[in-house]
Amino acid sequence: MRASLIQIAVDEGELVDSRRRRVASLVRDQAGADLVVLPELWTTGAFAFEEFGSEAEPLEGPTYEAMAKAASDTGVWLHAGSIPERAPDGTLYNTSLVFSPSGDLAASYRKIHRFGFDKGEAVLMGAGEDLVTVRLPDTTVGLATCYDLRFPELFRGLVDAGAEILVVPAGWPERRRAHWTLLAQARAVENQAFVLACGTAGTHARVPQAGHSIVVDPWGEVLAEAGADEEVLTVDFDPGKVATTREQFPALKDRVLGLATPRH
Repeated sequence: MRASLIQIAVDEGELVDSRRRRVASLVRDQAGADLVVLPELWTTGAFAFEEFGSEAEPLEGPTYEAMAKAASDTGVWLHAGSIPERAPDGTLYNTSLVFSPSGDLAASYRKIHRFGFDKGEAVLMGAGEDLVTVRLPDTTVGLATCYDLRFPELFRGLVDAGAEILVVPAGWPERRRAHWTLLAQARAVENQAFVLACGTAGTHARVPQAGHSIVVDPWGEVLAEAGADEEVLTVDFDPGKVATTREQFPALKDRVLGLATPRH
């Protein structure tokens, strides 16, 4: 399987429509990949809180249309990162979109853990409630977004739902880059799954971004890692390694907590 993580630099002077066209072109450049992944909130910038409301769009809005076409034009599975979604009731969500090679929406995921500690995303956006997986021809992908990476119970739930690849689009700040790498490897090791974590480059609302998108295998080995600037990180890997790892080292079978019925 070939995956391409497109680590976009969100230029604050770039119009959103121009960025959509640029990103669609970058997706089309990945012909030959099986899965293409974009970062979190790349239409606005993850820290551009003041723009969430003005740039929010319905689920099937302009970003949906542009990315669906890019996926079908290229014939790839496309995790189109996330957008600020405005639901019919007016609530904003940080929503990920996944398209099939035919351009159909295969899944959407509303970010469960909102970042901000009583400000920013945490107060401006609603929280998702559902764990979401997507079945690809040879594997199952589990969806999470940025701050979710700090909450291992979400990923264990995705693994229980059959996930073998955990995809994490993010707008992770440079000042906590060490945590980004550490947590990506931890989620891979503890769940014996691949982790594909795609971040952003550049600066969002005066917050320097970490970049360093990363692909980690089920043993915690880093298969590929980007630098700090905009780039496309492409890696080939065998999804079958998940089953092999879990057979060779069947730690998941020894789980106790979280499985037993609570006693009162």
